[in-house]
Amino acid sequence: MKLNEIADNSGSRKKRMRVGRGIGSGKGKQAGRGGKGQTARSGVRIKGFEGGQMPLHRRLPKRGFNNIFRLDLTEVNLDRLQEAIDAKKLDASATVNAESLVKSGLLRRSKDGVRLLGRGELKAKLNIEVHGATKSAIEAVEKAGGSVKILAPAKDAAALKAAAKKPNRKAS
Repeated sequence: MKLNEIADNSGSRKKRMRVGRGIGSGKGKQAGRGGKGQTARSGVRIKGFEGGQMPLHRRLPKRGFNNIFRLDLTEVNLDRLQEAIDAKKLDASATVNAESLVKSGLLRRSKDGVRLLGRGELKAKLNIEVHGATKSAIEAVEKAGGSVKILAPAKDAAALKAAAKKPNRKAS
């Protein structure tokens, strides 16, 4: 084989179709763009337009809303806490809070706070500080001899301060 004999496999490179070059080319007149008007233009199209019929997104009812004040709490179960204590990742004598859970590798980040859920069984006596907890989780911790302290959410406290500073405007 010589350098002048090297060639691509046949059919591996396709010639570009030259559009709009007359009826004989097979891609003349509208050049494969269909009819005329708005849809034949590049980048212009009415999204969701159904030919004058009421579009689907307007026929369906609006439902629900997004609460902008909702807190995104990271959830952790009792069985995960017990596993971390058994693996010596979490110190049972120290206070268990968001920082200690992140440091132990139980959580990646605490987001707006931590919520304690009641799945599993807890044998160790723990003092836990979280932003939320279920009734079953609190009962299980207290049954094991520990305590649960519910913290005020940080964002919520800041929002209350901001609301207190705003003057109350009522239409008279």
